[in-house]
Amino acid sequence: MNTPAANDSAPSLGDLGFSPEQTQGSAADQAQLDKRSHMLKIHQRWGLATTVPMIATLLVAPSNKSNTSARTLHAVLGGITGDMYFTTAFYAIRAPRIPGTKDKGPIRVHKILAWIHGPGMILTPILGAMADEQRNAGQKVHGIASFHGPVASITIAAYLASILAVSIKF
Repeated sequence: MNTPAANDSAPSLGDLGFSPEQTQGSAADQAQLDKRSHMLKIHQRWGLATTVPMIATLLVAPSNKSNTSARTLHAVLGGITGDMYFTTAFYAIRAPRIPGTKDKGPIRVHKILAWIHGPGMILTPILGAMADEQRNAGQKVHGIASFHGPVASITIAAYLASILAVSIKF
């Protein structure tokens, strides 16, 4: 029966082919991870907070017979939503990247959905301003401006789906 010698030690990372430099932490790497973590936490908080004015904007969406003050309230809430959204996006975009990491699972779905709600957050207020201008001129909303509602709906659905994607484990 073989017994381990007294000088044998437990397996090390060196036994697995990692050099001592690869197994040592670095202050710069830790600082980058800390900054990324901090910025993504802010992204998450702003993202959740943005749902409040977004839903309020949807709830006060004017009807075809609404007055100017209802449309103004809708536009103001939409503006607040847009400002908060772009603040949220800033923190995600500017968070330091970690070389060699690949997005997978819920994060990948979240980032794919950003390619839908991101352009939607740009297009929705443009179409809304066009629709408002047409209404103020006494016209029926027509042309591409008539897609303000559907574009906003798709944007909201993609935004909420992206939140759910990272909130539910799958």
